[in-house]
Amino acid sequence: MKNSMLWRSLSLLLAATLILTACASAPTATTAPTNTVAAAAATATSAPAATATAAPAATATTAPAATATTAPVTPTVQPITIGMILVGPYNDNGWSQATYEGGNYVVSKLPGTKLIYIDNAFSQQGSTPAQLAEQLLAKGANVIIFNSDSFMDDSNTFAAAHPTVPTIMLSGDQNWDKGQNYKNIPNMIDIMGRMEYMKEIAGCAAALTTQTGKIGFLGPLINSETRRLADSAFLGAQYCWTKVLNKDAKSLVFDVTWIGNWFNVPGQTLDPTQVADQFYNSGHDVVISGIDTTEALVEAKKMTDAGKKVFAIPYDYHDACAQAPSVCLGVPYFNWGPALLKNITAIQNGTWKPHFEWNPPDWAHFNNPDYGAVGFNIGAGLSADNVTKVQAFISSLAGGLNLWTGPINLQDGTVYLKAGEVATDQQIWYAPQLLQGMNGKSK
Repeated sequence: MKNSMLWRSLSLLLAATLILTACASAPTATTAPTNTVAAAAATATSAPAATATAAPAATATTAPAATATTAPVTPTVQPITIGMILVGPYNDNGWSQATYEGGNYVVSKLPGTKLIYIDNAFSQQGSTPAQLAEQLLAKGANVIIFNSDSFMDDSNTFAAAHPTVPTIMLSGDQNWDKGQNYKNIPNMIDIMGRMEYMKEIAGCAAALTTQTGKIGFLGPLINSETRRLADSAFLGAQYCWTKVLNKDAKSLVFDVTWIGNWFNVPGQTLDPTQVADQFYNSGHDVVISGIDTTEALVEAKKMTDAGKKVFAIPYDYHDACAQAPSVCLGVPYFNWGPALLKNITAIQNGTWKPHFEWNPPDWAHFNNPDYGAVGFNIGAGLSADNVTKVQAFISSLAGGLNLWTGPINLQDGTVYLKAGEVATDQQIWYAPQLLQGMNGKSK
């Protein structure tokens, strides 16, 4: 009995020892994982705020903390609100509408992007274009576009006052390091299309169509841009007059009248309606427009309806011919969408740099709105035979034909390009005069 009692006591003592041992090890096993989780939580808490913000919420919640720390972080995408300053009305069937639609192209392609604008900038009493840009900033714009070279000084002023705001200047050359007006503005992008090619096509269409041999050019104000575009229209007309129609260059009349601004400003400019009428009433049966609005086309329709067979070539906007299709030979136009989309996307991604770009047509995708900076829509007023000839001329340009090749003399007889000499970009951009064979003021 004693032995039995002794054995039973020893058994109970052994069992108690095992139980105590198990209880002693349990806190150790529990504590280890708890400390690991706490360390991971501490690591996640101390991570930089930008990293925590950039990681998508679902990923941060479902992924282990250690994985979230080492995985690539998607950069934060900044919503873009484009603020646009327009020199004319947003619906002018010309320059400002082409710009406005370029901005809307970006909105349609880049989710989350918005466009706000102020048009008729010089009609805003008491406010400069730079001050108008300030108003757009106050409304939430974080990219500003100035759409006219008339805004050059204001765009410089605004960019200097807001060095962190990307500023886009259309038709400017402030950031062209090989240009005459180089200012090296660190938050500015200059964008322009090589409209010279399209003006050459316009000149060709005019020369092929005219029956009187007299072409009028309705010009805006006089500066380097407007001279080089008028010169390009003349070069295109001269080429098709002599090379396609085999006529004497001296028998082609090319007259230029400048109204003094991009559009009619009553009391300050010549009236473009009256200037167009003067052309048509003095034997010019084709008028090429260089202004932002469509008076030349409207007057051509009126004259034709009254029994005078005349034609016009508007400018800037791809659908300008729609106002008077029957008398429209075609329209050289700007396609701002692709370049603006490229640059706004780079701004949004934080990869953009200040620069100058002078963008050519995309001959392989000609007149496709997703490609190229400029185009030419052939109008219903161009005869079927001349459509074929203009298309052949376009193919020649696409194949490398360069009309800015000497011999070319300036209006005063000065040799500008020697025989066989090809103009540099600077010689084209900064054309100092009209060319020999053109009539009109150069300054």
